[in-house]
Amino acid sequence: MERTQIEPIFNDLLGVTFSFLVSAPMVNEVALIMLWGLFGWKIALIYVGTGLLVAIVSGIVIGRLKMEKHVQDYVWQIKVGEGELVEQTFRDKVVYARDYTRDLLKKIWPYVVIGIGIGAFIHGYVPQDFLLRWAGRDNPFAVPVAVALGVPLYSNAAGVIPIVQALMSKGMATGTVLSFMMAVTALSLPEAVILSNVLKRKLLLTFFGIVAVAIICTGYLFNVIL
Repeated sequence: MERTQIEPIFNDLLGVTFSFLVSAPMVNEVALIMLWGLFGWKIALIYVGTGLLVAIVSGIVIGRLKMEKHVQDYVWQIKVGEGELVEQTFRDKVVYARDYTRDLLKKIWPYVVIGIGIGAFIHGYVPQDFLLRWAGRDNPFAVPVAVALGVPLYSNAAGVIPIVQALMSKGMATGTVLSFMMAVTALSLPEAVILSNVLKRKLLLTFFGIVAVAIICTGYLFNVIL
């Protein structure tokens, strides 16, 4: 199929793809369970709901911008092969679930340990006045500052939640802290490097800009309602 024929189809899928790209790391069962355990069901559900909203809105906006021409040219050459679906027995599914759980634990435990270490450092050694001055409740630019600080970091939800707990204990507003968490999980420099192999610069910057603005708006909304 020629590029001109698949561009309209790909344009419909571009927004969906970016919605998944945002929601997958930011909203998952690990984030829900850990937030619920540490901060209660209200904050956990608000985070998940607004995280999904950020992903959906970002995908819709990117889809409407019709930026499929800013995808790297080689992507148009990729052809999806035909695969055969294999029926799994109940035993196969149990074995798969066990292996997946074991692999997931192997992947997330280093982030949890690192996150706990950073959270302990913030809790014990970072002066409270420093945090409150740059990202405290009285600073109207606290949310953008938190998002800007979160982008250079790279972690999953399990690794960043101990840091979130330490920041909240220092008196940082809930919306500011959760916008920081969203930025760490949904936006990162390593992710930008990986995506640059698939996306041209304009689309990559547009994606990061739209998601960052959506997260900042969400952070301010949290600070108003919580």
